[in-house]
Amino acid sequence: MTQHNTASTKNVKTRFLICSDTHGIDSLPGLIPSAKQHADVAIHCGDLTTHSQLHEYKASIRLLQAINAPLKLAIAGNHDFTMDIPEFHKKVAEAQSVERELVEKAYGYDGEARGLFEGTGITFLDEGVHSFHLQNGALLTVYASPYTPSLGDWSFQYHPDKGHDFMIDNGSGTSTVDVVMTHGPPKGILDNTHSGERAGSPDLFRALALARPRPRMHCFGHIHEGWGARLVTWRDRTTTVPSHLTDIDNGQSCTIAKLSNMKDRAGQNLREDGAPMKYFATSHCSGDDHPLNWGSQTLFVNAAIEGTPQSMDNEKENLSMQLPWTVDLELRSSA
Repeated sequence: MTQHNTASTKNVKTRFLICSDTHGIDSLPGLIPSAKQHADVAIHCGDLTTHSQLHEYKASIRLLQAINAPLKLAIAGNHDFTMDIPEFHKKVAEAQSVERELVEKAYGYDGEARGLFEGTGITFLDEGVHSFHLQNGALLTVYASPYTPSLGDWSFQYHPDKGHDFMIDNGSGTSTVDVVMTHGPPKGILDNTHSGERAGSPDLFRALALARPRPRMHCFGHIHEGWGARLVTWRDRTTTVPSHLTDIDNGQSCTIAKLSNMKDRAGQNLREDGAPMKYFATSHCSGDDHPLNWGSQTLFVNAAIEGTPQSMDNEKENLSMQLPWTVDLELRSSA
């Protein structure tokens, strides 16, 4: 296998600000616009909206524009059904009694929601591999996918029995992907629901386990109660049917944070024009306590911002807001 971590390779420290599942809010907790750069790359892992209405997309655009980062990337989630044109057509057909003018006023016409992102400085990614030359001199390669398993009729979803091909290595058997950004988690990693069910995708886990080298980071949301981060060490050999039960060396892996201890830590404060920006921070660069070994380790981050209900009703005011993440990693130089 090609050696990717050599002494001659120049690494560039890069900061990511990651959020997901903002569901139409127009600001992050404690974040204010500032001349000071928040991160090198801002990432939104989908569910920009709750009902896929135009005003919700516009709120999400305001949220991302308030982040001072040279590169801003976003994907859709299962709530963003107007981005999934076949699903959008299906829902419109099911609502035949509603006047077309009212539908277009709330949801727009085909492609209108996607068009809102044009000229905003936000790059909306379709499924696939994308490469970027960053302002800090690093080369970033991202695999993006909005797809999650489901038996329902949300957008960008597939039947679990049929599966989905997450082409992290483009079918070539080798990969240069640094970061995977999907809407949902892989099965077995930060995907526990309140009922104790593992709601992640086994197909996504399989694609990650088989990629060579494995990605440095995988960020997602979707399962709100799975918020947290875990530095996973992979076993040397991949099993025939990869699973979190067989292919992760749990003894050499470590949990960075999880929802149950989020409130026990105040979160990091970054002074921005006299006001604190709160976020959870972790760094895995050379010299850190847990430097990431690219190829044998992957940092998994569930960055679902919208919290889970604090009472039996589902009113937004009863939701506990969860914190975004900042992650420092070393990337390859683009020189």
